[in-house]
Amino acid sequence: MEERKPVTHVTAGLIIAALLVVYSIIVQFMGLAQNQYLGLLQYALIIGGLIYFVTQWGKAHDYTLSFGNLFAYGFKSTAVFTIINIVFLIIFFLVFPEMKEKSFEMAREQMEKNPNVSEDQIEQGIDIARRFFWVGLIGGTMFFMILIGAIGSLIGAAVTKKRPNNPFDQVRA
Repeated sequence: MEERKPVTHVTAGLIIAALLVVYSIIVQFMGLAQNQYLGLLQYALIIGGLIYFVTQWGKAHDYTLSFGNLFAYGFKSTAVFTIINIVFLIIFFLVFPEMKEKSFEMAREQMEKNPNVSEDQIEQGIDIARRFFWVGLIGGTMFFMILIGAIGSLIGAAVTKKRPNNPFDQVRA
């Protein structure tokens, strides 16, 4: 039987990024971007993917890796899928500017539901959102992807079995 090579952190990050891109496209084009539960599902995809890949990385190394090594693998994977996701979002909103405008319309509708917010405050809020759209998109995506990635990496490193090499177990000749 052929021995399989372990999946590198780059490959793991690429796989998770591909899942996130497909998921984002489906959510955007089905008009479900405001559904908070679907946003939580995206985080579950990230955490679940990282747990899977970190445990597989530990298994491929006969569970001899330390918690730090396992966490580092997961966090490097996080860096890969975070960068790819940010690039995807930039391209997506440049190619489909109507999606950007749709997000402002949805934000306006949410603010109009609040009786304590005046029309002037709504206009100010939308104006600020327009001016800081790219900063918020890139910074917010980076922050939340890294935060969720760190959580997934910590969980993955914690649940992976560990049998570190013990130098005292070696037989002396």
